[in-house]
Amino acid sequence: MEETHKVVVYQVFTRLFGNTNTTNKPWGTLEENGVGKFSDFTDKALQEIKDLGVTHVWYTGIPHHAVIRDYSEIGISNDDPDVVKGRAGSPYAVKDYYNVNPDLADDPTKRLEEFEALIARTHRQGMKVLIDIVPNHVARHYEGKNNPEGVRDFGADDDLTMEYKRDNNFYYIPGKAFQVPEPLNDYKPLGGANHPLSDGKFEENPAKWTGNGSREAQPYFHDWYETVKINYGIKPDGTKDFPELPVQFREEAYQAHYEFWQDKDVPDSWKKFRDMALYWTKKGVDGFRFDMAEMVPVEFWSYMNSAIKMENPDAFLLAEIYNPREYRNYIQLGKMGYLYDKVELYDTLKNIMQGRGSTDNLVSIQQGLSDISGHMLHFLENHDEQRIASPEFVGKAEIAKPAAVLSATIDQAPMMLYFGQEVGEPGAENAGFGTSSRTSIFDYIGVPHHQRWMNEGKFDGGQLNPAEKELRDFYKRLLNFTIKSPALAGNYAEIHSFNRTNTEWYNDRVFSYIRWSHDQRLLVITNFDTEQSFGFELQLPPSILDLWELSEGEYTLDEKLYGKAKTKLYVSSGQAKIRVDLKPLESWILEIK
Repeated sequence: MEETHKVVVYQVFTRLFGNTNTTNKPWGTLEENGVGKFSDFTDKALQEIKDLGVTHVWYTGIPHHAVIRDYSEIGISNDDPDVVKGRAGSPYAVKDYYNVNPDLADDPTKRLEEFEALIARTHRQGMKVLIDIVPNHVARHYEGKNNPEGVRDFGADDDLTMEYKRDNNFYYIPGKAFQVPEPLNDYKPLGGANHPLSDGKFEENPAKWTGNGSREAQPYFHDWYETVKINYGIKPDGTKDFPELPVQFREEAYQAHYEFWQDKDVPDSWKKFRDMALYWTKKGVDGFRFDMAEMVPVEFWSYMNSAIKMENPDAFLLAEIYNPREYRNYIQLGKMGYLYDKVELYDTLKNIMQGRGSTDNLVSIQQGLSDISGHMLHFLENHDEQRIASPEFVGKAEIAKPAAVLSATIDQAPMMLYFGQEVGEPGAENAGFGTSSRTSIFDYIGVPHHQRWMNEGKFDGGQLNPAEKELRDFYKRLLNFTIKSPALAGNYAEIHSFNRTNTEWYNDRVFSYIRWSHDQRLLVITNFDTEQSFGFELQLPPSILDLWELSEGEYTLDEKLYGKAKTKLYVSSGQAKIRVDLKPLESWILEIK
């Protein structure tokens, strides 16, 4: 029987990864600022990603989204800057789900073949491929130029006289035409650069509801005005216009969910998204990251995910979701594999890193998630969150080391890394749309620290400074241990509370727990403090001595990250103690021999 091991996801913003251009002009064009291509993911680049300790690559920004660049020669209509964010466009305003972003191809007419070749290269390196699906909304100007035979475009058959109709793909505001939002803070599309379509107008009559649910013909500037909301059979009053899942389906496997839907009449939008997901599954995509999944009814996810799983039982299905009260619904009823652990673990770790929170708060988080902890994907960066090294977060990438060790080792859940995180990328550029502290997802830009690692396409870290090299080495050690350790796919118990009560000098700037399987016993302890070292006699609770069947005597401990910790476990008179001396931001992963 094959041993279960942990998953490590590497999120890469595809258009930025291979870009070697360092101009970084605000609102710069593709010609001025450059753009990364599918072909930049060479075998060498992919080998380096794999060697970092990665099992799955999430290629962000693959489906063809709205972009301010003229591709009319190959039959793509021009997008209007009045309803596009940034010059390169948001990957979450998808314009054509059956093709890929033409910017990413060396030959835009062969863009799909070039992506298929990237899928094959990634698989040859032994890694899985994930892409985004954005079910809640599409670009304001959706235009499927590559639909398979029989596939109708979103909205093609809608009744435009009705605000709501079950099989309409969109919601409408009959009798009113769409108006571009009033700009705030002197905002001008493309930074004020001339463009033939940039005139403060966009033709849409009747107006549609906006992606975030705004029902105004003129949305507010901070609404998702570049997108329109998809109708899944939720009436404007919030009631459901489709069959509901019987409650016992919480306990049923995906096969039973699939069977349940076979004779049910479901809204047209459900079928469109299912067919599109299966199109990519058949092309070799191994899974999906579902944008804003909780804005779409859970019954749809049962329908969609069970269909995907029937094609690929091992599909990796990750949902962006922020409401803890809904977690179990989306896992049990929606058949999601994994959910973002953002509002609990990530937010708590961010507070601790910023010196505003106590590690005591971690105890109740893990307790509260104990029945679903293996489904909660951990991260410290992604495209939506501030870069750790940005002044707005903590200003120094090394401060995240204890949080990274904890995120990677505290339970069975996957760990995710955002490209550039491993070399301390601060996201400091003014790219155009939006603000710094996050690497831009809207504009053409270079990613300076990452570019130094990329070293003009050599992918050897040749331009990194010593601190950046050390940080990448830390992540490489941590992630490679993570994916190979049987204990990390096994059991968890925190020993923090016991030591807070019973151990002198132990405090709430450190955190400790144990992980174990049949083959391995680990003790993890981290020091989150940026300035203070801490020393104490860490104790194992008596219950753990019984569980691990530790008899009296001394036990050798191997430190698995750097092999530096020279300490032993002593068991005497029913007490187990380990001398711990942790420097600032130091972590030990100790294996009991």
